[in-house]
Amino acid sequence: MKKLMCFSRIRTVFITLMGACGLILSTTAIGQDMSHGADNFYQSDKVTIQKVTFKNQYNMNVVGNLVMPKDINQSLQYPAIIVGHPMGAVKEQSANLYAIKMAEQGFITLSIDLSFWGESDGQPRNSVSPDIYAEDFSAAVDFLGTRTFIDRDNIGVIGICGSGSFAISAAKIDPRLKAIVTVSMYDMGAANRQALNHSLTLEQRKEIIADAAQQRYVEFTGGEIKYTSGTVHEINGNSHPIEREFYDFYRTPRGEFTPEGSSPLLTTHPTLTSNVKFMNFYPFNDIETISPRPMLFITGENAHSKEFSEDAYQRAAEPKELYIVTNAGHVDLYDRVELIPFNKITEFFNQYLK
Repeated sequence: MKKLMCFSRIRTVFITLMGACGLILSTTAIGQDMSHGADNFYQSDKVTIQKVTFKNQYNMNVVGNLVMPKDINQSLQYPAIIVGHPMGAVKEQSANLYAIKMAEQGFITLSIDLSFWGESDGQPRNSVSPDIYAEDFSAAVDFLGTRTFIDRDNIGVIGICGSGSFAISAAKIDPRLKAIVTVSMYDMGAANRQALNHSLTLEQRKEIIADAAQQRYVEFTGGEIKYTSGTVHEINGNSHPIEREFYDFYRTPRGEFTPEGSSPLLTTHPTLTSNVKFMNFYPFNDIETISPRPMLFITGENAHSKEFSEDAYQRAAEPKELYIVTNAGHVDLYDRVELIPFNKITEFFNQYLK
């Protein structure tokens, strides 16, 4: 197995990003917090789930779960919603939950694995490619819009965490996405360029870029792939609160899921050499051009990522709404069904997907 490496400079930065970089010590689950209805692996007898595969424009297979209400009449046409998982996760982590819950409300939904993750194509695994991630959302529209039971003029999207920024990137150049919802959004570009609260210096950024550039030589000549950031595999008394927050979801039975053929040691860890591509990712530039298509930004009152939803909201044009969930953090909105505002999301799509 390829080796996960930690770099002190990168760890300092990513401790404020996605749970930080950590040594591979243990994957033993401890202390999962199932409060507020945490139910990542929710199942419903009101829907059917079908695994589907379709091509993006790079001829890569994208795999998703098509979720339909059991009482659907396929001679009619229905609005549809695409759901994207958190950065470094897979569709079985948060995205399926949202897809099932929204299908219970009468929508046809499609949760997808982004390219390089889960069951979708892409080598090397865990690679970062913001353009291809955005393309996957458009490819999902291609798939849904060619189903006879889908109203292609009424397709929306829910982007969770990093997928919020990828969905926005897609919507800027794909007007077929008629209504956009982001949940606990990360601007993956700003998060890597500046870290939370603009805490990353230009010198630190240059050091990260230099490390990744040197690693390209290693991998070009057949050396081992290095991985970075992601969720720690052990916590202790000195662990940062953000590390604990992500650990509780990704490293305990609450949300832990490893796709077949993958390794739990690599879950959420992107490759070092590709992760710097986020430095060139500016999803909120020209966000106002999405108007008059509506946007709903959902974030937790206590979310460490709230700044990204607030930034996007300020830049976006009407119609737009910033919805703040009381007493919720970032990861809370991945799976805590008592906190996730499904009624608000349903109301939004009922209004804008006719």
